[in-house]
Amino acid sequence: MTPPDVFRPAAVDTGTPPGGGPPLLLLHGWGCDGRDWAAHLPGLRPHHRVLVPDLPGHGATPDRPDRCAPREVAADLAAWLRDLGTGPVVAVGHSMGGQVATALAVEHPRLVRSVVTLATGYGGDAPDAATRLPAEQEALLREGSAWAVRFVRRAFTDATPPAVRRRHEGLMAATDPAVLARYRAGMYLAPGAFGRRPAAEAYLRRRRCPALTVHASPATAAWDRGLPAHPRSRVVLWEGAGHFLHEERPAEVVELLRSWCTEPR
Repeated sequence: MTPPDVFRPAAVDTGTPPGGGPPLLLLHGWGCDGRDWAAHLPGLRPHHRVLVPDLPGHGATPDRPDRCAPREVAADLAAWLRDLGTGPVVAVGHSMGGQVATALAVEHPRLVRSVVTLATGYGGDAPDAATRLPAEQEALLREGSAWAVRFVRRAFTDATPPAVRRRHEGLMAATDPAVLARYRAGMYLAPGAFGRRPAAEAYLRRRRCPALTVHASPATAAWDRGLPAHPRSRVVLWEGAGHFLHEERPAEVVELLRSWCTEPR
């Protein structure tokens, strides 16, 4: 019987293909779940062991109320990866999942071969962030799911397929607002959060492995290019893509990951 303190997320584990590439850990964003990566699995599983967990409080994984900051989630994932015996993984994260993947690389470097982050903007550079983020947190706690659904709609663009819009509106409506609030606090408002600049700049300097960063915002891509980085790191701009770019362009993401994993490290 599994001890109650051992983290066991609900997860897809495709197993190791013969002669495959490095294992991939695919991490979803805030208010999402592992099904975000369903369209990517057919192109990845013949070449890689692919691990796709639902993060706590999302999908089918029970909530862990005291462990919602990216470092804490990363620590739980590190214990899970050690238990599975995966060896170093390529940690891939969308949005909030990119923060978790970064924390995994910084705090548990022996478990991470490289990092890929998709639309992880670290709070952007909005001058009103110091007042806006607490106000949004209050609105989320006050209005609950209705606010969360309105918020996710702001992430859609003309590039977002209708099916993706409907799925994420449904996920936000179904996720406990208290869970959403705890994760937002862990990313942006709690002591030690690195979701905003300059905290993000200081934290990313501690990342020693190669990183592939994909942005839809030219301004965020330019900011990212100005940070100190591993010599094999790259920043890619997909201008015109929406926040859910991995679901808008799944075939391109698969091609990007396959190419990244075959480059010499």
